[in-house]
This record gives sequence, structure tokens and C-alpha cells, in this order.
Amino acid sequence: MAHIDAGKTTTTERILLYTGKIHKTMEVDEGATQMDWMEQEQERGITITSAATTCHWGECDINIIDTPGHVDFTVEVERSLRILDGAVAVFCAKSGVEPQSETVWRQADKYSVPRIAYVNKMDIIGADFFNAIEMMKSRLGANAVAIQLPIGSEEHFTGIIDLIEMRSYTHADEEGRELVASEVPQEMLEASLSQRDALLEALSDEDEQIMELYLNGDDVPNDLIKQALRKACIASSIIPVVCGSSFRNKGVQKMLDAIVDYLPSPLDIPPITGTNPKSGEIAIRQASESDPFSALVFKIMTDAYVGKLTFVRIYSGVLKAGSYVFNSTTQKKERVGRILRMHANDRLDLQSASAGDIVALVGMKEIATADTLCAENAPIVLMKIEFPEPVISIAIEPKTKAGQDKMMASLLKLAEEDPSLRYKNDDQTGQTLISGMGELHLEIIVDRMLREFKVEANVGNPQVAFKEAITKPSQIAYRYAKQTGGKGQFAEISLLIEPNEPGKGYEFINKIVGGSIPKEYIDPVREGIKAAMEGGILSGYEILDIKATLLDGGYHEVDSSEMAFRICASQAFREAAKKAEPVIIEPIFTIEVIVPEQYTGDIIGDLSSRRGKVEGMETKGNATTIHGSVPLAETFQYTTALRSKTQGRGTHTMQFSHYEQAPGANRH
Repeated sequence: MAHIDAGKTTTTERILLYTGKIHKTMEVDEGATQMDWMEQEQERGITITSAATTCHWGECDINIIDTPGHVDFTVEVERSLRILDGAVAVFCAKSGVEPQSETVWRQADKYSVPRIAYVNKMDIIGADFFNAIEMMKSRLGANAVAIQLPIGSEEHFTGIIDLIEMRSYTHADEEGRELVASEVPQEMLEASLSQRDALLEALSDEDEQIMELYLNGDDVPNDLIKQALRKACIASSIIPVVCGSSFRNKGVQKMLDAIVDYLPSPLDIPPITGTNPKSGEIAIRQASESDPFSALVFKIMTDAYVGKLTFVRIYSGVLKAGSYVFNSTTQKKERVGRILRMHANDRLDLQSASAGDIVALVGMKEIATADTLCAENAPIVLMKIEFPEPVISIAIEPKTKAGQDKMMASLLKLAEEDPSLRYKNDDQTGQTLISGMGELHLEIIVDRMLREFKVEANVGNPQVAFKEAITKPSQIAYRYAKQTGGKGQFAEISLLIEPNEPGKGYEFINKIVGGSIPKEYIDPVREGIKAAMEGGILSGYEILDIKATLLDGGYHEVDSSEMAFRICASQAFREAAKKAEPVIIEPIFTIEVIVPEQYTGDIIGDLSSRRGKVEGMETKGNATTIHGSVPLAETFQYTTALRSKTQGRGTHTMQFSHYEQAPGANRH
């Protein structure tokens, strides 16, 4: 996991080379790597979809997922981190911690994923190993501790020093297959001993035995260091830092050693917990073949040859090809036709898979990302994966009437694969609106529709996904009564709505006591409010962040029904929201612009003209990094504008931050 261009895919290619999975490396720039197999990835030289593979190092099987670095595809990182036990965070030796590095780091924190840091690109101009470590400490709050040192840097980078073994490692050949171990170079001995002391000092806080030996000035055995470091890494109290240059074939084997030595196997992490869908009680599954089968679906992909592939992480038990599994999310049984071990988009058939494996299943019909598969006699629902809301939309319409069905079928398949993609028909224009995480995300979706699914369509310009919000509390007592001859409809509720904390979403609180509304009508009230939120008040945009409290109500023995309470809640919410001073809100993005110093003034002026706010600047060498925030509506085609203003030398990264009231947004 890393910021875009830190070298994740190149590093994965080298791992596959050294573990014997491939025999010749291809480069990202040539558009020919194993892991970036989609046409769109090869053309752009970026990773778009996370690709899974398995390799062997020493006596270990390692499941690897190579994730994208671009912020538009952050959902790929989210779902990969949810099902993996450890991560390698890749940092560029020159840039250190970049904006997307922070995002993926926070995602790893969210799922408590142990990680090691790999400082890549030690051979490029401006490479600074210690600066990268300092940035990890200051920006990420990580207890980053070097366990290797680079020998030289930039064009003089020749190898690494292992601070635990106190040996230097260089390569005998260009391809870097053969490691040559030797004594630490004399000129680096003092620095190496000083860094080894820093490592032992950090470990002293974690391990009493090491503390005793270190304070007494005794030798600390290497085995004890590795054992304590593994424990600290799995607890995420220390982040071991290694270095190398994947492109120049240096440092990758020692990084593989660090993965095996310090990152957890499925047996090292706590057992997975979920809930029993029947009783609602906590259920636990050990990472063992003897426990009942449980697995989480983290990705769905359409394969041209075998149809729908369902990627799962197996947490417990054994799965056999041809057997039946229970989907505890949909409460349906599914037959597993084939089990495949994936290598990017190549497949190997397996007869069975067990705890710890990441495999793809063929033959699953009614399945979605984040569903739980388990044994029918021991049901469990595992923790869901949360996906962010889209912030940008485009309108698309087929060129012919016949193309409509083709387009909807392609969108159905693409939305199955990508949970951050949404689509809906606009009743007013007859067009289909596709919503996603950014301009590039939508560009890729449309490109795939046109190429893979042969949809002929006209595509509109990107539009910002505006939303609505209320600015003050509002209370209403509302009665819905309808007499249509025969049975009528009756429902009565007293409702308080108020703005919720930004990002908290919809929260429903039931304060009914004494049965003034029967239990079975509470859920329809919740659903009625949610449906009304989706329709908006001012301009039909969805309303965000609402806390709704059901205070009281009334019902009729004969005329009340779920439908009546759903309609009553929906209409009550709309009336209350009109009095709660609704406003239109727009997505605000944090932006980081890196430009040569002489263009700083122009770029700040341009950001201000786009309603942007500059929140800080730092200068390193002759480049200035500008931190700030800017409304998404003002950033379309910003890449082109930035290039023309800086003679092609400026770069920028953006990511969604929050929603804010749009200027001139009318209140009722």
C-alpha cells in the first residue's frame, strides 16, 4: 500500500521474480507488468484494480495483493486491508510520506493491520532515508525504527546493512538474484552501531529481557531481537523500516525476509469475531482447519473465460470444490463450482482451500462484496466493509434504443465489481447518472463500458455530487389518515430531527415507551425517513447527517399498517426538514500542490480564485509544497491548468475531506 508512484507494482514484480513465480520482469512504464494486466492500467502506467497472487519464500506461502495508489481507487485498498493480516507500506525515498500514504496508513489503523515500511527508490536524486523515517514519525505518528541502513544513496546506492546481523548485503549481478554478504564497511561502522543502539533502545520499551541485557551492556542475541521485534510489529507498537530500490533490483529479498520474520501469519492474530445471525450473540472462529468454515467476500470480478469470480479470504475451516456453502448475509445456499488460486488474471484450479487462503470461487450466483460465507450448521456474519460515498457524477445515454439494455447490463456487472460506483436513472432527463470517486474513476468506468462491453453511448461532462443538509433542529407531530372505502390508512408520529455530526450519517433513535406505536411499525418509520432523505428538499439532492428521534405516536387497530407508517414518516420528515433551514452542501477536497519555487505566487493566486484556502507551505530544495483545501466544483481540468502555469513541472494530489455549505445555496 502506498501513494501513487511509490513503486508498489514494481516491488511486487521483483518479489515474483525472486520467489520464482516469473522468470523475466517487465516494467510499469512499458505497460507489460504481470500485476497491471488491464488494458487501462497498461496504457496509463498506474494500478486501477487490486491484483492478488501467491508466492513462496523459505517455508512460507505469502498471499500478496498489489493495491492502487490513486485516491480515486481507495476502495480497493480498503477492502484489501480488511481481509489481510499484514501490510508493506511503500514510501518514496525522495518524497517520504505523501497525502495518499497518510490515507492508506489511517485505513490500516482502522483495521489494526500490522505493517512494515519499505523505503523504495533509494537510487533516485534527492533520496533521503532518514528524512522518510522522520516524516513517518511526524506525519503518521508511527514509531518507525530502522532495521536496515542504505549503503550510499542516489547513484551511489549499492546495497544495505542489516542492523540485527550487522552484515552488509550487495548484489553480484544486475538482476540482483544473488546476494553477497560481507562485513559492514569501515566508514559506516559507527553510524550502524549508533542505529543498532537506537533499535535496541526501542525494543527495551517492549521487552524486559532485552532491557536488562542492554542496560547491563551485555550482547543481545539476534534471535531475541527478532522475536521481540516480531511481537512489537504484530502489536503495531514498532514499525520496522527497511530500504531498497526495486527498479534497480536491490533490497527486495531482505524485505521478503522481513515480511516472513515480522509480519503475522494467520495464527498470530486474534481469532476473527462476528455475530450469530440467529441469536445475535458474538461468534468466534479460530484460524484452524478444525473450526467450522467461514470466509469473507472482498471482491467480485468478471472474467472473460470463466464468468464471475468471487474473491474470498478464508478465516477458518476447509472449503472443497463442488461443495455447498451458506451465505449468511442473504440466507441462501450457494454451490462452489471451482476454487481457483489467482496470479493476477491467470488461474490455477484447486481441489480445496483452508484457513488463511485467499482464493477465487466460480459458480456463485447471488453474491455481493462484503457477504459472509460459512457452514450452514454454524452460521456467522463477519464485520462489513464500509465503502465511501461517491462525490462526482456524469450523465451517459446510449446512442440507440437497443443499446439501453446493453448499457444497464454492463453497469450491473461493473457495480458488482466496484462498490464505490453508483448509478441511477434521472427521471427528468431520461439519462443514466454514474457516480464515482473522482474524474479518473469515471473515465476508467466509461472506458471499460465502451471497450469491454461494447456499449455505444454519449457521455456528458462530470458534475459535482452536491448534497443537502439541515442547519437547525425541527420537531413535528404528523398524522397520516386516508379513507378509500373499505380499509383505510392511519399512522401518527411525533418526530424530532436535528443535524448530526459531519460524516456520522443517518442515526435513528426510538424513544417510544408504553406501546403508543407497536414494535412492528418502528422499522417502517426508520425506512420512511431514510427514503425521504434520499429525495432531498431543495433540489432533489440526498440529505446527509441526520439524527431523527421518534418521540411519540398513535395507531389504529384496523387501519394502521407498515405502509401507512412508512408514508407518514416520509411526509413528516419532509415537512420538518423544510422548517430546519436546509442548505445545499458541496464536497471539499484537501489538495497538495508541489511546484518549483518561482511559481508559488501564481499557484496560490490560482487556488484563491478557485475558492481554495491555503493552509500551509513548506520548501524543500527548490520545490514548494502547498497544502490547502478546495471545492471539487472548481477543480475540473486542474491538471491541465497547473501544467500550463508551471511549464509542466507542477504536480498535485487531492482527496475528499468533507462537505461544506455551497455559496449562494438558497435556504427555504
